[in-house]
Amino acid sequence: MGLTYIEGVVSGTPRRRMTFILADGTHIERDVSECYIRLPQGEGHTPVILGEPGDEALLGVVTLEILGLVLHPFNRTLQPSRMLLA
Repeated sequence: MGLTYIEGVVSGTPRRRMTFILADGTHIERDVSECYIRLPQGEGHTPVILGEPGDEALLGVVTLEILGLVLHPFNRTLQPSRMLLA
């Protein structure tokens, strides 16, 4: 499974600092903020974890849901999600 790269612009300023636990059990601290994100597929406000040098950029599921998008698992493309009201 590879990475999918998406061109986009993210802007925001740190609001607080939080501790996160990685899959290997390592604890890291990162700044957290709200930002406005603009992608070719849509734009909107979303919470973000601000990375540091050496961190990989990641577009998380919360941001995808806010933008109404889903990652197609086989062809690794962003597609509109089925929006359900229940």
